[in-house]
Amino acid sequence: MEKKPFGVTKDGESVGVYCIRNEALAVEIVEYGAVIRSLRVHHGGAWTDAVLGYDTLREYEKNDGYLGACIGRVGNRIGGAAFTLNGKDYRLAGNDGENHLHGGVRGFDKYVWSAEMLPDGVRLTRVSPDGEEGYPGTMCAAVSYRLCGDTLTMAYEASADRDTLCNLTNHSYFNLNGSGSVLGHTLQIGAEEFLENSAATLPTGKRLPVAGTPFDFRAPKRVGQDIGADDIQLRNGGGYDHNFCLTGETAAVLRGDASGITMTVRTTLPGVQLYTANFLTERRGKQGAIYAPRCALCLETQYFPNAMACDGFEKPILRAGDLWRHCTTLTFSGKR
Repeated sequence: MEKKPFGVTKDGESVGVYCIRNEALAVEIVEYGAVIRSLRVHHGGAWTDAVLGYDTLREYEKNDGYLGACIGRVGNRIGGAAFTLNGKDYRLAGNDGENHLHGGVRGFDKYVWSAEMLPDGVRLTRVSPDGEEGYPGTMCAAVSYRLCGDTLTMAYEASADRDTLCNLTNHSYFNLNGSGSVLGHTLQIGAEEFLENSAATLPTGKRLPVAGTPFDFRAPKRVGQDIGADDIQLRNGGGYDHNFCLTGETAAVLRGDASGITMTVRTTLPGVQLYTANFLTERRGKQGAIYAPRCALCLETQYFPNAMACDGFEKPILRAGDLWRHCTTLTFSGKR
């Protein structure tokens, strides 16, 4: 475990980066946004960086793609940037047309978190004050990143002094080849259903069967196999940008076609958002790499988006005095 300086924010806050490493994985965690800056996998005698990221703090400050960040208070979209809780209406910051996305104008990804070293990782915390981005209650949030063998664990906790909403997730973009297009990767998702989206990529409340559709990833298939199909749901999202309703703990298995690296995603949460970086504008990333649409994909574990407005969806409500606790793990395999 090592901590190094990463820069100073435009507001004058010093930011560090924590380097966690074992024989299988090497991870860099930045205090700004609780970002996973790099996730290097050891295979074939070499190391492959499996996530997108930036070289400098300034690039993260102007980041519009949430690269590697912890998202909160609520990941994904809330329709109309509003919700009703305990009979009271709350108006949130609108930052995605009429909707609220990934915590608002300044979500958790835009703050410096406090960090403490753990024997096998790092724990980051921040306090979100009452009314931040429109949410009720003061919320204390934490995410712990830990390494054990070939597994990275992301453990989330939150508590609040008033009833509020909580749906923490991580927004890493994965490319298990380390570069190039992600469309040749194979993907399997443990879901029989996915959520129908509106033209604004907002769930309508309707679950659709994956069988017989481009959304059927029950058996491994190439990410790009059906992404260009004539399907209204794919047109709405410009590709995959949909929540899959998980049937068990194993959310997804992703395999790099060139590297042979496999990543298995397991979670305690009920859904996972597959996003194929459809709207990631071209930009320069780590070590001069050029990032563009479909150069990576996200697998965001979560409560279903827009759940407060949809009957039958589990609600991401955090009751005052309760502890919100969920866990997502990434396990890597491949020839070493």
